[in-house]
Amino acid sequence: MLSHVLSRSLSASTNKNREDSWFKSLFVRKVDPRKDAHSQLLAKKEDTNLYKIQFHNVKPECLDAYNKASEEVLPSINADSHYPCELIGTWNTWYGEQDQAVHLWRYRGGYPALTEVMNKLRQNKEFMEYRNERGKMLLSRRNQLLLEFSFWNEPTPRPGPNIYELRSYQLRPGTMIEWGNYWARAIEFRQQNSEAVGGFFSQIGSLYMVHHLWAYKDLQSREDTRNAAWQHEGWDEVVYYTGQLALFLCISLALCPSFENTAVGLGK
Repeated sequence: MLSHVLSRSLSASTNKNREDSWFKSLFVRKVDPRKDAHSQLLAKKEDTNLYKIQFHNVKPECLDAYNKASEEVLPSINADSHYPCELIGTWNTWYGEQDQAVHLWRYRGGYPALTEVMNKLRQNKEFMEYRNERGKMLLSRRNQLLLEFSFWNEPTPRPGPNIYELRSYQLRPGTMIEWGNYWARAIEFRQQNSEAVGGFFSQIGSLYMVHHLWAYKDLQSREDTRNAAWQHEGWDEVVYYTGQLALFLCISLALCPSFENTAVGLGK
C-alpha cells in the first residue's frame, strides 16, 4: 500500500514538473544558435586592428606632473615606427570621473602587434622609468582591449580644439548583436556634423562593454547636435530599444592636455 502511494506521489510530481517546464518555455526567449563569435560578426573584416583604452585615476595634486611625464614619453613611442602602435588620443576628464587620464591606443596587426609592443617596451629604459614614476602618481588604473564596430568610421584627423564625450555602456549579457544591429542603422543619424569619432566593444577586461566616442566644438554644439538627431525618423526607436539592452551608462566629457602629438591629431 505504501509503495502504491509513493508511486502515485512520484508520478504526480513528475507530471507537475513537466507542466511547469512546458509553461515556462512559453516565456523563455528562443535564441538562435550562432556559429561565430561576436568579434567575427561585429568587427571589421578588412583589417586586424586592436585597440586598448586605459583609465588612470590620478592623485589630484599630481595631475600636472602626470601630464608632463606623459608628454615626454608617449608621443615618442607613437612616432617611432619600431612600435606597431598609434596613440589615437589622450584626454583629461572635465565632467564625470575627476582627475582621470584616458589613453586610446591602436595596434595594427592585432594581438601579435600588442605582444610585440609590450615586449619592446620592457626593454625601453625611458618608458620603464616613466612607468615607475607614473605609478607613484596614481590612485588606481584599469584597461580594456577593444575591437571596432564594422559600421563605425575609423578615428581620423580632425580640426580642433574639441571636447570629447566618451559614453560607456554596460550591456546585458547576450545583447551585443542586437545593439550592433540597431546602431548599424542609427549611426547615419549621428554623422551630420562629423561628431562620431569611433565605436568599440570590449574583448578583454570588463566584458559586454561598449564605448562610443564623440567630438564637439563646445558644449552648445553638443547640445544642438544631439537635439538635431531627434528630427530623424527612427532615432527615437533606437534610443528606446537600446535603452532596454544596457544595464547602466557612464558619460565623461574630456579635454586634451597640452600635448597633442597623437596619431590622428585629436584635439589639434
